[in-house]
Amino acid sequence: MNTRKRIVLSVFFLLIAHCAWAQQKPTAANPSDPPALPKDSTREVHLIRSDILKFEKKDSIELQILVGNAMLQQENTFFNGDSIVMNKLQNIIEVFGNIHINDADSVNVYSQYLIYYGNTRIAHLKKNVKLSDGKATLTTETLEYDLNTKTGTYLDGGKIITSTSTLTSKEGYYYADTKDAYFKENVRLVDPEYTMATDTLLYNMDTQIATFVSPTTINDGKSVIRTSDGYYDMNKGLANFGKRPVIEDSTQYITADNINFDKTTGEGFAEGRVVYIDTAQGVTLMSEKSRFNRDSKTVLATVKPVMIIKQDNDSIFITGDTLYSGIKSDTLYIKDTSAAIDKNAGELRADSSDINSSITGIPQYDTTVKEEVMNDAAAKVLRKPIKAADAKKPGLLNGRKPPLPKDTALQQAGSLHEEAKDTLPANIRPLNDSDSLAMHTIVPADKDTVKGMRVRDIDRIDSVRFFQAFRHVRIFSDSMQAVCDSMFFSGRDSVFRLHINPVVWAKESQITGDTIYLYTKNKKPDHIEVLENAFSISKSNDSFYNQLKGNTIHGFFKDGDIDHIFAKGSAESLYYLQDDDSAYTGANYAQADLINLYFVKKELDKITWLYQVKGGFYPVNAVPEERQRFKNFEWEEARRPKTRLELFE
Repeated sequence: MNTRKRIVLSVFFLLIAHCAWAQQKPTAANPSDPPALPKDSTREVHLIRSDILKFEKKDSIELQILVGNAMLQQENTFFNGDSIVMNKLQNIIEVFGNIHINDADSVNVYSQYLIYYGNTRIAHLKKNVKLSDGKATLTTETLEYDLNTKTGTYLDGGKIITSTSTLTSKEGYYYADTKDAYFKENVRLVDPEYTMATDTLLYNMDTQIATFVSPTTINDGKSVIRTSDGYYDMNKGLANFGKRPVIEDSTQYITADNINFDKTTGEGFAEGRVVYIDTAQGVTLMSEKSRFNRDSKTVLATVKPVMIIKQDNDSIFITGDTLYSGIKSDTLYIKDTSAAIDKNAGELRADSSDINSSITGIPQYDTTVKEEVMNDAAAKVLRKPIKAADAKKPGLLNGRKPPLPKDTALQQAGSLHEEAKDTLPANIRPLNDSDSLAMHTIVPADKDTVKGMRVRDIDRIDSVRFFQAFRHVRIFSDSMQAVCDSMFFSGRDSVFRLHINPVVWAKESQITGDTIYLYTKNKKPDHIEVLENAFSISKSNDSFYNQLKGNTIHGFFKDGDIDHIFAKGSAESLYYLQDDDSAYTGANYAQADLINLYFVKKELDKITWLYQVKGGFYPVNAVPEERQRFKNFEWEEARRPKTRLELFE
């Protein structure tokens, strides 16, 4: 056939094909299929390989069927599966069995079923779905993965596992590029260092920063944190919590409007209506700003701080410019709680009394001796009738030496402790108040040098809380009020130590001095010691003031009222006397080395004077003016806190 004939036949066949195409009806689209988008050649899915390739028409749509070792490619994304059905016209593929999507060598997705829309680049995966980006692995049963934004979404439960943590939730949205994730409903994060439970969580898998937008509970093994706002850097242990978060453990509770916290050091800063509670000691500390350490259990409160020492009916309220509280060891001497004898090893383990007295020769001072022992002894001595022969003996009170105040006994015990320190065996040393908890051990010797005895480290050390207040200190309880410039209180001896212009009020009595020690028992005033320039005043009426002064004053309380008080050293007293009708009959003025006053039902019942006594009785209107007010007399009622509410102002 010559060339001209071949050209004519080709044109004829082209005309026939064109007529047939023009008469063909459009194929009806499947309602379930997404609308076809304008064809984009860059988003076409191309066949890479397959063991078997078949063509099949379905609803007038030609399908390509790939079976065995099938692989397709779209841009830099590869699709693998046991079998693939590809709709070239709509750019849709459906994959069955052992599916693997490799997206730009950065994200790998696995499942057992996939339908992929090439034009929108959105994949829907089902059955044993797993998505991995090198930092985390997501597993779920149903996942939608957007290859444009590299975002995975699951709505029916999923789990994300990193190198250290596991996160589960009902819903999740994971952004592989930024490593950000958004989780909702029954969110739980488990890590060797902490666990977290919430309803909504924003989390970055790379930085391990969790952002909270709903009520969240975090347990880091040392404490439980509850918050609904803020963030927590799980890697560095740094956190910022808002909207009244709570941090608590077995002995502490703290809440505030905002809290910054460092899990590594235990340090934190709280601001806005701060409440710190020592649940073990029954103490609450409130302020506007506070620095605390969860691990060492210390707290420094500023800006309107108020501390409350809880008790049944008469809690004690304390305020100042700054309040500080910490924990201190409650052990004077080294102890070993074991008393067992190991005969085979020839080792004797001694109890604390053996170590303290038998080995060191230092008598054991029992810090648990109750204060009422000293109080009762003092009362018996002071109330004993005076013997004329004994009254002149120097240093004697009613013929007997007065009992040592509690602090004096402690000082003597400490003095003996210091004197004996140099004589201790090489493997034993005493403890100082400044010793840390880690130092409270017995230093082992190379050989058993003391009667073949070997002692072990301490098994247990009790600790107590102490408090310090600085500047403009005020104390209020129903039975007692006080002011000073600085204060120290320890739960070990229950003594308030008031310094710099201290004043203590108990009912109608006012007590001042250079330094005041207020002993409490069951958190109620029990005994007061005033050191240097001691002055006690009680107002009898608008014009008369009963007064007692001396170098030192010791007073004893009963149910919040002064029961017995005595002044020692250049003591003076002035007391107005009343008859049965409460009419004033006169005033008794005296000077002595020691003056004792006894009260019954808040009324003066008896006065005794000892050593170098002089003075006299004056008619009520004839008291010399210079004796109506002792030197340095100041009635400080204006400084006295009237209600607990004043401390919060």
